[in-house]
Amino acid sequence: MPKLKRLHAGHAPAVLAFELANRAYFAASVPDRGDDFFDKFTDRYSALLAEQEAGICAFYVLVAEDGSVLGRFNLYDLENGTAELGYRVAQHVAGRGVATATVQELCRLAAARHGLRTLRAGTSRENVASQRVLIKAGFVLVGPADLGGKSGPWYQRDLVLQR
Repeated sequence: MPKLKRLHAGHAPAVLAFELANRAYFAASVPDRGDDFFDKFTDRYSALLAEQEAGICAFYVLVAEDGSVLGRFNLYDLENGTAELGYRVAQHVAGRGVATATVQELCRLAAARHGLRTLRAGTSRENVASQRVLIKAGFVLVGPADLGGKSGPWYQRDLVLQR
């Protein structure tokens, strides 16, 4: 059974393998990270861990039983009880409910562990699968998003701490 785990230094090789194996798949729906991302992966990964340690962001990986990464689920810009959600799942598990279930789990963690009250997420207009994930996970459309020069819908979910 896959487990959602807080990102740590030991995940680096599996995260890099995940990104490389799924690069073309991701580039079909989101801007490609570019060669520079892979060339400077170690430095960028260390910077992510530093941001997480500083409480600016919270990064998670969905790890399979064999230790491989099935997805990345991230909370960016934690401030005043809000954060932005970003995620990506491996092509071989896409369309099986993995993203929806993990986004729902991360919503619970966002409230319980990080004290967040609201999550926001934007998608490209073409990324219909991601829009379906967000809607199934309880997000509602709140308006247009500017995603680095591309437009798309902006979603929001108000979190309730579940006891």
